[in-house]
Amino acid sequence: MAKMTRRGFLATAVAAGAVRVVPGVAAKTGGGRRILTLVYDKGLGMMRAVERVVP
Repeated sequence: MAKMTRRGFLATAVAAGAVRVVPGVAAKTGGGRRILTLVYDKGLGMMRAVERVVP
């Protein structure tokens, strides 16, 4: 099992919470383009996806 740090735990918890909240927010914003960007998160030590809605 991987060693879990406090920063990694918080990042994982925030990402899990965002998965539940973001679809509702994105649906309310109406039109707009979604831009998906992959970034390297040093705290997690891996790549993660960041999604933005641009009007």
